[in-house]
Amino acid sequence: MDNNTKNYQAKRIGMTVFGIIVCGICVGFFKAAAFGVDPYQSLMSGLDAVIPLSFGTVYTIATAALLLFALFADRHYIGLGTIINLLFLGYIAQFSLDILQSIFPDPSVPLRILFLLIGIVFMCLSSSFYFTADMGVSTYDAVALILTNKWHLGRFKFIRITTDLVCVALGCTLYIIAGGNISALPSIAGIGTIITAFFMGPLIDFFNVHIAQPFLNGKPSQS
Repeated sequence: MDNNTKNYQAKRIGMTVFGIIVCGICVGFFKAAAFGVDPYQSLMSGLDAVIPLSFGTVYTIATAALLLFALFADRHYIGLGTIINLLFLGYIAQFSLDILQSIFPDPSVPLRILFLLIGIVFMCLSSSFYFTADMGVSTYDAVALILTNKWHLGRFKFIRITTDLVCVALGCTLYIIAGGNISALPSIAGIGTIITAFFMGPLIDFFNVHIAQPFLNGKPSQS
């Protein structure tokens, strides 16, 4: 293996680790903003309301189902990034949230809005880094990538918007079917959830083209 190949592989590993760490920190910002959970967590909340098991068990079953889908549909997306994501992202997110809550125990609405913007923008940027590194992604992220790159159902940003909206719709529907309090719906699908569902796909797509891919390949971004 020549030096160029070694440097390229080292850059891919660095992008994967960096992307997941920053993504975890951004989840902490997102939770501190308290404007609703992300689309996948919205679905998990709905499933948790209808399935008589602990949230951890429900989450594990759903994640395992998506993992099986990815393994059968295109195992290319299961790799180092998937393992790091499964093992460490939750702890990084919790650490980030704990730090923010210790510094800002009662954040004002403008500060919460700032947290939300930081969480969304940098989560998309960090996601583009570990997507582009192509060393494995989270099981949920793999779904949109498989539908885009393997099954060619459309551009990533539109596929991601669709999968996110499906998660939010299913989560809210299941929560209501289970007899959940309608007034509590914003905690499952708040303004932060809706913004994420509509803008995360296009932002990741933008950062892929203009930052992550040029960084990996050493080329100037496309105009």
